[in-house]
Amino acid sequence: MTTNDQVYIEAILKGDTNAFTVLVDRYKDLVYTLTLRMMKHTEEAEEAAQDTFIKAYKSLNKFKGDSKFSTWVYRVAYNTCLDRLKKNKRQQYTVEINEYTEHQVKTLDNALDQIEAKEKEEAIQECLALLPSEDSFLLTLYYFEELSLEEIGKIVSLKPNNVKVKLFRSRKKLATILKRKLDNDIIESYEGTYRAAFR
Repeated sequence: MTTNDQVYIEAILKGDTNAFTVLVDRYKDLVYTLTLRMMKHTEEAEEAAQDTFIKAYKSLNKFKGDSKFSTWVYRVAYNTCLDRLKKNKRQQYTVEINEYTEHQVKTLDNALDQIEAKEKEEAIQECLALLPSEDSFLLTLYYFEELSLEEIGKIVSLKPNNVKVKLFRSRKKLATILKRKLDNDIIESYEGTYRAAFR
């Protein structure tokens, strides 16, 4: 568990409400990023993030400590957003994924590896905003939090293998958007290098 999360959790359960502020401060930025990925609108994302912490506070006694506290909070955030999206019945973004093979997704990853870290992050962040909610959420955990398949599985209530399949589909959708955004010459030059390396 992150540093001393458990110490604060125990303090909260004993009635120290101020201890919860520490946990909110610790995780509010990422929870907001995740709710924004799902909700796509800042006001709704802020409300969902607030809801997440209210729910987390009320059900803290159900936290068993069998996963990291952060994993548990992200799961609460994910479920809160799903509930809100169902209630709103908002039209979800869709992205065609048929045009990408596994080789092309790897090629795109290689191209991204060559871009300056800051530029790469900005490109991915912008493209994530254009993806459907769940894809955007999964890829944020995968790229920016660098969580394992097991940890992501706990958050979205799926087996690691299912997460792997979903992540691959999400990365194909991201590849579709990134390919439009990135300079095609960069990608083509890496495709050439990649093909040459595997002949």
